[in-house]
Amino acid sequence: MKKHYHLQILAALLIFTGGLFLVSMFTSNNTEKDQTQPQKPELEPVDSNVLMGYVQDFRDPASIDYSKLSHIIFSFAHPEKDGSLLMEDDKVSNLSKMVQKARQEDTKVMLAVGGAEHLKGGETYDYFKTAIANPTSRTKLINELIKITNEENLDGIDIDFEHPRSKEDALYLADFTQALGEKLHSNDKELSIAVHSKVNSETGKEVQSVVYNPSMFHYVDHVNVMAYDGQWDGEYNAANLSPYSFTENIVNYWSNLFDKHGISKQKLVLGVPFYAQPEDLADKQVSYDAIINHDPENAERDRVNLNGTTYHYNGETTVIKKTKLALINGFGGMVLWELGHDADGAHSLTSAIFDVQRKRTERPE
Repeated sequence: MKKHYHLQILAALLIFTGGLFLVSMFTSNNTEKDQTQPQKPELEPVDSNVLMGYVQDFRDPASIDYSKLSHIIFSFAHPEKDGSLLMEDDKVSNLSKMVQKARQEDTKVMLAVGGAEHLKGGETYDYFKTAIANPTSRTKLINELIKITNEENLDGIDIDFEHPRSKEDALYLADFTQALGEKLHSNDKELSIAVHSKVNSETGKEVQSVVYNPSMFHYVDHVNVMAYDGQWDGEYNAANLSPYSFTENIVNYWSNLFDKHGISKQKLVLGVPFYAQPEDLADKQVSYDAIINHDPENAERDRVNLNGTTYHYNGETTVIKKTKLALINGFGGMVLWELGHDADGAHSLTSAIFDVQRKRTERPE
Protein backbone atom coordinates (compact mmCIF):
# COMPACT_ATOMS: atom_id res chain seq x y z
CA MET A 1 0.00 0.00 0.00
CA LYS A 2 2.78 2.38 0.96
CA LYS A 3 4.80 1.31 -2.14
CA HIS A 4 1.85 2.10 -4.46
CA TYR A 5 1.47 5.46 -2.74
CA HIS A 6 5.10 6.37 -3.50
CA LEU A 7 4.68 5.30 -7.11
CA GLN A 8 1.60 7.53 -7.43
CA ILE A 9 3.54 10.47 -6.05
CA LEU A 10 6.43 9.80 -8.44
CA ALA A 11 4.04 9.61 -11.40
CA ALA A 12 2.38 12.85 -10.39
CA LEU A 13 5.76 14.59 -10.13
CA LEU A 14 6.77 13.35 -13.57
CA ILE A 15 3.50 14.59 -15.10
CA PHE A 16 3.84 17.95 -13.35
CA THR A 17 7.48 18.36 -14.37
CA GLY A 18 6.72 17.35 -17.95
CA GLY A 19 3.85 19.81 -18.04
CA LEU A 20 6.12 22.63 -16.89
CA PHE A 21 8.64 21.68 -19.56
CA LEU A 22 5.98 21.72 -22.26
CA VAL A 23 4.57 25.03 -21.04
CA SER A 24 8.09 26.44 -21.01
CA MET A 25 8.70 25.25 -24.57
CA PHE A 26 5.35 26.61 -25.76
CA THR A 27 5.94 29.98 -24.14
CA SER A 28 9.47 30.19 -25.48
CA ASN A 29 8.40 29.29 -28.99
CA ASN A 30 5.59 31.82 -28.98
CA THR A 31 7.88 34.51 -27.63
CA GLU A 32 10.36 33.83 -30.41
CA LYS A 33 7.56 33.87 -32.96
CA ASP A 34 6.16 37.18 -31.65
CA GLN A 35 9.60 38.74 -31.84
CA THR A 36 9.83 37.93 -35.54
CA GLN A 37 6.59 39.76 -36.34
CA PRO A 38 7.16 43.17 -37.96
CA GLN A 39 6.20 45.96 -35.60
CA LYS A 40 4.78 49.17 -37.06
CA PRO A 41 6.16 52.19 -35.23
CA GLU A 42 3.45 54.28 -33.62
CA LEU A 43 4.87 57.78 -33.59
CA GLU A 44 4.03 60.09 -30.76
CA PRO A 45 2.00 63.02 -32.14
CA VAL A 46 4.34 65.98 -32.54
CA ASP A 47 1.77 68.45 -31.26
CA SER A 48 -1.79 68.03 -30.04
CA ASN A 49 -2.79 71.57 -30.96
CA VAL A 50 -1.46 72.20 -34.47
CA LEU A 51 -2.60 75.00 -36.75
CA MET A 52 -1.22 74.48 -40.25
CA GLY A 53 -1.56 76.83 -43.17
CA TYR A 54 -0.92 75.87 -46.77
CA VAL A 55 0.65 78.80 -48.64
CA GLN A 56 0.91 78.92 -52.43
CA ASP A 57 4.41 79.41 -53.75
CA PHE A 58 3.74 82.79 -55.39
CA ARG A 59 2.78 84.50 -52.13
CA ASP A 60 5.03 87.24 -50.79
CA PRO A 61 6.65 85.75 -47.65
CA ALA A 62 6.48 89.19 -46.02
CA SER A 63 2.67 89.26 -46.36
CA ILE A 64 2.14 86.22 -44.12
CA ASP A 65 1.27 86.44 -40.42
CA TYR A 66 3.20 83.53 -38.92
CA SER A 67 2.46 84.31 -35.27
CA LYS A 68 -0.58 82.03 -34.80
CA LEU A 69 0.57 79.11 -36.94
CA SER A 70 2.40 76.01 -35.76
CA HIS A 71 3.28 75.08 -39.39
CA ILE A 72 3.50 76.71 -42.80
CA ILE A 73 3.19 74.27 -45.72
CA PHE A 74 4.79 75.79 -48.82
CA SER A 75 2.95 74.56 -51.93
CA PHE A 76 4.16 72.98 -54.21
CA ALA A 77 7.23 71.12 -55.39
CA HIS A 78 6.39 69.03 -58.47
CA PRO A 79 7.54 65.42 -58.94
CA GLU A 80 8.81 64.33 -62.32
CA LYS A 81 8.26 60.81 -63.62
CA ASP A 82 11.94 59.94 -63.17
CA GLY A 83 11.86 61.00 -59.52
CA SER A 84 13.47 64.41 -59.94
CA LEU A 85 11.91 67.44 -58.26
CA LEU A 86 10.77 70.49 -60.20
CA MET A 87 10.57 74.01 -58.73
CA GLU A 88 11.07 77.38 -60.39
CA ASP A 89 14.00 79.46 -59.11
CA ASP A 90 11.85 82.34 -57.89
CA LYS A 91 9.64 79.90 -55.95
CA VAL A 92 12.70 78.39 -54.26
CA SER A 93 13.69 81.95 -53.34
CA ASN A 94 10.24 82.50 -51.80
CA LEU A 95 10.67 79.30 -49.81
CA SER A 96 14.01 80.47 -48.43
CA LYS A 97 12.56 83.84 -47.43
CA MET A 98 9.55 82.15 -45.82
CA VAL A 99 11.80 79.96 -43.68
CA GLN A 100 13.65 83.06 -42.45
CA LYS A 101 10.40 84.85 -41.59
CA ALA A 102 8.85 81.80 -39.93
CA ARG A 103 11.89 81.24 -37.70
CA GLN A 104 11.25 84.62 -36.09
CA GLU A 105 7.88 83.34 -34.83
CA ASP A 106 9.04 79.79 -34.05
CA THR A 107 6.78 78.50 -36.82
CA LYS A 108 7.78 75.31 -38.63
CA VAL A 109 8.02 75.22 -42.42
CA MET A 110 7.24 72.14 -44.50
CA LEU A 111 7.33 71.68 -48.26
CA ALA A 112 4.35 70.09 -50.00
CA VAL A 113 5.12 67.78 -52.90
CA GLY A 114 2.42 67.09 -55.47
CA GLY A 115 -0.82 69.02 -55.64
CA ALA A 116 -3.63 68.67 -58.15
CA GLU A 117 -1.98 70.43 -61.12
CA HIS A 118 1.55 69.96 -62.42
CA LEU A 119 3.89 72.80 -63.31
CA LYS A 120 4.09 71.44 -66.87
CA GLY A 121 0.31 71.39 -67.18
CA GLY A 122 -2.33 68.75 -66.58
CA GLU A 123 -2.79 66.62 -63.50
CA THR A 124 0.12 65.85 -61.20
CA TYR A 125 -1.32 62.35 -60.69
CA ASP A 126 0.44 60.63 -63.61
CA TYR A 127 3.81 62.18 -62.74
CA PHE A 128 3.55 61.28 -59.06
CA LYS A 129 2.23 57.76 -59.62
CA THR A 130 4.97 56.94 -62.13
CA ALA A 131 7.67 58.30 -59.82
CA ILE A 132 6.66 56.23 -56.80
CA ALA A 133 5.72 53.05 -58.68
CA ASN A 134 9.30 52.29 -59.68
CA PRO A 135 11.85 51.59 -56.88
CA THR A 136 14.59 53.54 -58.66
CA SER A 137 12.57 56.70 -59.31
CA ARG A 138 10.94 56.40 -55.87
CA THR A 139 14.34 56.39 -54.18
CA LYS A 140 15.45 59.33 -56.33
CA LEU A 141 12.38 61.37 -55.34
CA ILE A 142 12.94 60.61 -51.66
CA ASN A 143 16.58 61.66 -51.93
CA GLU A 144 15.57 64.87 -53.72
CA LEU A 145 13.12 65.70 -50.93
CA ILE A 146 15.68 65.00 -48.22
CA LYS A 147 18.21 67.14 -50.09
CA ILE A 148 15.96 70.20 -50.32
CA THR A 149 14.85 69.69 -46.70
CA ASN A 150 18.47 69.94 -45.59
CA GLU A 151 19.47 72.72 -48.00
CA GLU A 152 16.54 74.96 -47.07
CA ASN A 153 16.55 74.08 -43.35
CA LEU A 154 12.97 72.81 -43.54
CA ASP A 155 11.12 71.07 -40.73
CA GLY A 156 9.62 68.40 -42.93
CA ILE A 157 7.68 67.33 -46.03
CA ASP A 158 3.97 67.16 -46.82
CA ILE A 159 2.79 64.51 -49.31
CA ASP A 160 -0.07 65.67 -51.52
CA PHE A 161 -0.77 62.80 -53.92
CA GLU A 162 -4.23 63.52 -55.36
CA HIS A 163 -5.45 60.76 -55.20
CA PRO A 164 -4.73 57.00 -55.13
CA ARG A 165 -7.26 55.39 -57.48
CA SER A 166 -6.59 51.69 -56.87
CA LYS A 167 -5.10 49.25 -54.37
CA GLU A 168 -1.96 49.33 -56.49
CA ASP A 169 -1.76 53.12 -56.17
CA ALA A 170 -2.33 52.80 -52.44
CA LEU A 171 0.56 50.33 -52.05
CA TYR A 172 2.91 52.57 -54.02
CA LEU A 173 1.95 55.49 -51.81
CA ALA A 174 2.36 53.43 -48.63
CA ASP A 175 5.85 52.29 -49.66
CA PHE A 176 6.85 55.85 -50.54
CA THR A 177 5.42 57.21 -47.28
CA GLN A 178 7.18 54.63 -45.13
CA ALA A 179 10.58 55.11 -46.78
CA LEU A 180 10.36 58.91 -46.73
CA GLY A 181 9.07 58.94 -43.16
CA GLU A 182 11.89 56.78 -41.88
CA LYS A 183 14.52 59.06 -43.46
CA LEU A 184 12.88 62.25 -42.19
CA HIS A 185 12.34 60.95 -38.67
CA SER A 186 15.94 59.79 -38.42
CA ASN A 187 16.85 63.47 -38.83
CA ASP A 188 14.17 64.76 -36.42
CA LYS A 189 12.02 66.06 -39.29
CA GLU A 190 8.26 65.71 -39.70
CA LEU A 191 6.07 64.10 -42.34
CA SER A 192 2.46 64.98 -43.08
CA ILE A 193 0.11 63.71 -45.74
CA ALA A 194 -2.94 65.38 -47.27
CA VAL A 195 -5.87 63.01 -47.80
CA HIS A 196 -9.22 63.06 -49.55
CA SER A 197 -12.25 63.44 -47.27
CA LYS A 198 -13.31 59.88 -48.28
CA VAL A 199 -16.96 60.81 -47.71
CA ASN A 200 -19.54 61.72 -50.35
CA SER A 201 -21.05 65.11 -49.51
CA GLU A 202 -24.50 64.14 -50.83
CA THR A 203 -24.94 60.54 -49.70
CA GLY A 204 -22.68 60.53 -46.63
CA LYS A 205 -21.25 57.20 -47.82
CA GLU A 206 -17.59 56.24 -48.18
CA VAL A 207 -15.99 57.28 -51.47
CA GLN A 208 -14.73 54.11 -53.17
CA SER A 209 -12.86 55.80 -56.03
CA VAL A 210 -10.07 56.93 -53.67
CA VAL A 211 -8.11 54.14 -51.98
CA TYR A 212 -5.70 54.30 -49.04
CA ASN A 213 -3.65 51.62 -47.31
CA PRO A 214 -4.12 52.50 -43.60
CA SER A 215 -0.69 51.09 -42.74
CA MET A 216 0.96 54.23 -44.08
CA PHE A 217 -0.60 56.40 -41.39
CA HIS A 218 1.72 54.77 -38.85
CA TYR A 219 4.66 56.49 -40.55
CA VAL A 220 3.40 60.08 -40.58
CA ASP A 221 3.05 62.75 -37.92
CA HIS A 222 -0.01 64.52 -39.33
CA VAL A 223 -2.88 63.44 -41.60
CA ASN A 224 -4.40 66.55 -43.18
CA VAL A 225 -8.01 65.74 -44.06
CA MET A 226 -9.25 67.85 -46.97
CA ALA A 227 -12.77 68.29 -45.67
CA TYR A 228 -13.92 70.37 -48.62
CA ASP A 229 -14.52 70.26 -52.39
CA GLY A 230 -17.74 68.31 -51.87
CA GLN A 231 -19.28 70.34 -54.71
CA TRP A 232 -17.98 67.73 -57.16
CA ASP A 233 -19.81 64.77 -55.56
CA GLY A 234 -22.51 63.95 -58.10
CA GLU A 235 -23.77 66.83 -60.22
CA TYR A 236 -21.97 70.07 -59.49
CA ASN A 237 -23.46 71.77 -56.44
CA ALA A 238 -21.58 74.68 -54.89
CA ALA A 239 -23.59 74.35 -51.67
CA ASN A 240 -21.76 71.06 -50.99
CA LEU A 241 -18.35 72.74 -50.84
CA SER A 242 -17.99 72.18 -47.10
CA PRO A 243 -21.16 72.48 -45.00
CA TYR A 244 -21.01 71.57 -41.32
CA SER A 245 -23.04 68.36 -41.77
CA PHE A 246 -20.51 67.16 -44.37
CA THR A 247 -17.69 67.80 -41.91
CA GLU A 248 -19.50 65.86 -39.18
CA ASN A 249 -19.59 62.80 -41.45
CA ILE A 250 -15.90 63.24 -42.31
CA VAL A 251 -14.88 63.51 -38.65
CA ASN A 252 -16.86 60.36 -37.83
CA TYR A 253 -15.34 58.43 -40.75
CA TRP A 254 -11.71 59.24 -39.90
CA SER A 255 -12.24 58.82 -36.16
CA ASN A 256 -13.67 55.34 -36.67
CA LEU A 257 -10.92 54.39 -39.14
CA PHE A 258 -8.12 55.40 -36.78
CA ASP A 259 -9.79 53.71 -33.80
CA LYS A 260 -10.16 50.52 -35.84
CA HIS A 261 -6.46 50.45 -36.72
CA GLY A 262 -5.19 51.59 -33.33
CA ILE A 263 -3.74 54.85 -34.63
CA SER A 264 -3.70 58.00 -32.50
CA LYS A 265 -6.43 60.42 -33.59
CA GLN A 266 -4.13 63.27 -32.59
CA LYS A 267 -2.47 62.73 -35.95
CA LEU A 268 -5.69 63.84 -37.65
CA VAL A 269 -5.82 67.49 -38.71
CA LEU A 270 -9.12 68.84 -40.01
CA GLY A 271 -9.03 70.97 -43.15
CA VAL A 272 -11.22 74.02 -43.77
CA PRO A 273 -11.59 76.09 -46.98
CA PHE A 274 -10.72 79.78 -47.06
CA TYR A 275 -12.32 80.24 -50.48
CA ALA A 276 -15.86 80.52 -51.83
CA GLN A 277 -17.39 78.36 -54.55
CA PRO A 278 -19.68 79.95 -57.21
CA GLU A 279 -23.02 78.41 -58.12
CA ASP A 280 -22.29 79.35 -61.73
CA LEU A 281 -19.26 77.40 -62.94
CA ALA A 282 -18.55 80.14 -65.48
CA ASP A 283 -17.42 82.28 -62.55
CA LYS A 284 -14.20 81.80 -60.62
CA GLN A 285 -13.72 81.01 -56.96
CA VAL A 286 -13.22 84.03 -54.73
CA SER A 287 -11.31 84.38 -51.48
CA TYR A 288 -12.83 84.76 -48.05
CA ASP A 289 -10.92 88.06 -47.91
CA ALA A 290 -12.80 89.38 -50.95
CA ILE A 291 -16.12 88.45 -49.34
CA ILE A 292 -15.25 90.29 -46.12
CA ASN A 293 -13.98 93.33 -48.02
CA HIS A 294 -17.35 93.48 -49.76
CA ASP A 295 -19.20 93.44 -46.42
CA PRO A 296 -17.71 92.56 -42.99
CA GLU A 297 -21.09 91.16 -41.90
CA ASN A 298 -20.52 88.31 -44.36
CA ALA A 299 -18.26 86.78 -41.71
CA GLU A 300 -21.39 85.47 -40.01
CA ARG A 301 -22.76 83.88 -43.18
CA ASP A 302 -21.97 80.85 -45.36
CA ARG A 303 -23.54 82.18 -48.54
CA VAL A 304 -23.39 85.53 -50.31
CA ASN A 305 -24.37 87.14 -53.60
CA LEU A 306 -21.60 89.10 -55.32
CA ASN A 307 -22.14 90.77 -58.68
CA GLY A 308 -25.11 88.54 -59.47
CA THR A 309 -23.41 85.26 -58.53
CA THR A 310 -24.15 83.26 -55.38
CA TYR A 311 -21.10 81.89 -53.55
CA HIS A 312 -20.90 79.26 -50.82
CA TYR A 313 -18.13 79.32 -48.22
CA ASN A 314 -17.39 78.87 -44.52
CA GLY A 315 -17.91 81.97 -42.43
CA GLU A 316 -16.46 82.61 -39.01
CA THR A 317 -19.32 80.96 -37.11
CA THR A 318 -19.03 77.71 -39.08
CA VAL A 319 -15.23 77.58 -38.86
CA ILE A 320 -15.37 78.04 -35.08
CA LYS A 321 -17.96 75.28 -34.84
CA LYS A 322 -15.81 72.95 -36.96
CA THR A 323 -12.74 73.64 -34.84
CA LYS A 324 -14.61 72.70 -31.69
CA LEU A 325 -15.91 69.56 -33.41
CA ALA A 326 -12.39 68.48 -34.36
CA LEU A 327 -10.88 69.07 -30.94
CA ILE A 328 -13.68 67.41 -28.98
CA ASN A 329 -13.24 64.32 -31.19
CA GLY A 330 -9.55 64.09 -30.36
CA PHE A 331 -8.10 65.56 -33.56
CA GLY A 332 -4.68 67.18 -33.28
CA GLY A 333 -5.71 70.48 -34.80
CA MET A 334 -6.69 72.31 -37.97
CA VAL A 335 -5.26 72.96 -41.43
CA LEU A 336 -6.18 75.77 -43.84
CA TRP A 337 -6.37 76.00 -47.62
CA GLU A 338 -5.21 78.53 -48.40
CA LEU A 339 -3.69 81.04 -45.98
CA GLY A 340 -3.42 83.79 -48.59
CA HIS A 341 -7.23 83.82 -48.89
CA ASP A 342 -7.79 84.84 -45.27
CA ALA A 343 -9.03 88.27 -44.22
CA ASP A 344 -6.98 90.60 -42.07
CA GLY A 345 -8.09 92.00 -38.76
CA ALA A 346 -11.11 91.15 -36.66
CA HIS A 347 -12.62 88.66 -39.12
CA SER A 348 -9.52 86.55 -39.75
CA LEU A 349 -10.47 82.86 -39.79
CA THR A 350 -6.95 81.93 -38.69
CA SER A 351 -7.37 84.07 -35.59
CA ALA A 352 -10.80 82.58 -34.92
CA ILE A 353 -9.38 79.04 -35.01
CA PHE A 354 -6.40 80.03 -32.87
CA ASP A 355 -8.70 81.50 -30.22
CA VAL A 356 -10.75 78.29 -30.03
CA GLN A 357 -7.62 76.19 -29.70
CA ARG A 358 -6.62 78.23 -26.66
CA LYS A 359 -9.97 77.32 -25.07
CA ARG A 360 -10.04 73.58 -25.74
CA THR A 361 -12.56 72.84 -22.99
CA GLU A 362 -15.45 74.37 -24.97
CA ARG A 363 -17.84 71.94 -26.65
CA PRO A 364 -19.52 72.25 -30.07
CA GLU A 365 -23.05 73.54 -30.06
